[in-house]
Amino acid sequence: MRNFVLRVIINAIGIAVVAEIVPGISIGNDHIGTLILIGLVFGILNAILKPILILLTCPAVLLSLGLFILVINGVMLLCTASVLPNRLQIDGFWPALLGGIVMSILSLILESLLGVKDNKPNKPGKNGGDPNVIVIDNRR
Repeated sequence: MRNFVLRVIINAIGIAVVAEIVPGISIGNDHIGTLILIGLVFGILNAILKPILILLTCPAVLLSLGLFILVINGVMLLCTASVLPNRLQIDGFWPALLGGIVMSILSLILESLLGVKDNKPNKPGKNGGDPNVIVIDNRR
C-alpha cells in the first residue's frame, strides 16, 4: 500500500512538472487534489492497460529494442486525458509522446530517490529470500 501511495504522489509530481515543461499539455486547475486525481488515474491505467498494450505491440517493442515503450507511455497520457478531459488537456500525439518521455525520466529518478520497489518475489533460499539477511550455516 505504501508503494501505491508513493507512486500516485510521484505521478502527480510528474504530471505537474510535465505540464510546466511541455508545451501542449496543461492542467485544468492547479489544485493539489486535481494533481492527485490525475496521478491516481494515470497509475490505475498504467497498472491495467499498459501491460495489455505491451503484449499487443510486442513485435514493435522488440524491433525497436524497447523504445516503443515511450510511445506506449505517451498513449497512457492520452488515455488519462480522455478519462479526465476537464482536468488534463493534451493537444495531440507529439506533446503526449514528449510528456511520456519526461514522465518516464522523472518517475525513474523519483522512484530511486524514494526507494519505491516492485513487489516481485525474491528467490527462495535459506533466509526466505530476504537479500538483507546473511545466513551462515556451519553444519556439515
